[in-house]
Amino acid sequence: MSSLTLFLLVFPGSPLDVVWRLKPTAQSELTGLRLFTIPLMSLVAIACASAAIGMAKCAEWGRRVAIAVLVVNLIGDCSNAVLRADWRTFIGVPIGGLIIAYLMSSRVRECFAR
Repeated sequence: MSSLTLFLLVFPGSPLDVVWRLKPTAQSELTGLRLFTIPLMSLVAIACASAAIGMAKCAEWGRRVAIAVLVVNLIGDCSNAVLRADWRTFIGVPIGGLIIAYLMSSRVRECFAR
């Protein structure tokens, strides 16, 4: 999704712009960041792609990148809930927390240590 968002920001007006209907305020919120939008979304897309590639290869660095991405996401969810009073973002907290706990479990660590 981060790569798709990056594409939509770099190439506005494409047929894929219908995706903005999922969250109508997202486009204006992201473009409101002005100069930081493209570099920020690029960083997010690279981090997510790196985590996915590393996890697919069962590489330890991939597991660590995935945990880092999830931790940053949890911080963002909590910040949005508190600072913007958007309590819906709390739904991601238990989900992200459970995924982090799973990735940190001894069974998963053993799998990635091989």
